[in-house]
Amino acid sequence: MTILELSSRERVLLELIMAQTGDARELRRAQALMWLDEGDSVAEVAAHLGVTQRTIYYWVEQFEASNERDLHERLAAAPRSGRPPTAHGIIDGLIEEVIETDPCELGYRATVWTAPLLRQYLVEHHQLEVGQRSVSYALARLDLVWKRPRYDLSRCPSTWRQAKGDSNAGSPRASARSF
Repeated sequence: MTILELSSRERVLLELIMAQTGDARELRRAQALMWLDEGDSVAEVAAHLGVTQRTIYYWVEQFEASNERDLHERLAAAPRSGRPPTAHGIIDGLIEEVIETDPCELGYRATVWTAPLLRQYLVEHHQLEVGQRSVSYALARLDLVWKRPRYDLSRCPSTWRQAKGDSNAGSPRASARSF
């Protein structure tokens, strides 16, 4: 007795998906369903694919429970709980397209982009909640680097006393110790 019986239309579509898909998970699920329909046991299919028998049962339940959807959706993995996906690759293009524009043009009270400002931009314009670290990583991936302005006021030239009006600043006697 087989755990699954596919219609001839489903078989043809599964064979087509197996021949054309680039998604390894979709291919494995399609193979599992085809082998089960051909009469292989759940244990054999699980051994071929390197998954547990419970996984095979879950794939069959999910496939049969969603008959009204198209075959690609029926083979797709269900949404999972846990840590949300990272912003890697998602925000890179968005930052790259806005980084050359002046933040003032978008209504911000700043003249340069900073990681917190880019984060605020992503929330307001693209409804993407990302962390500041994700924005910083995206900036690094895009090779976008800016430096804080260097304050040269603390570095005085050797003639600064002379510029201030001290006439003996450059004389060797002024710095010599007196006894």
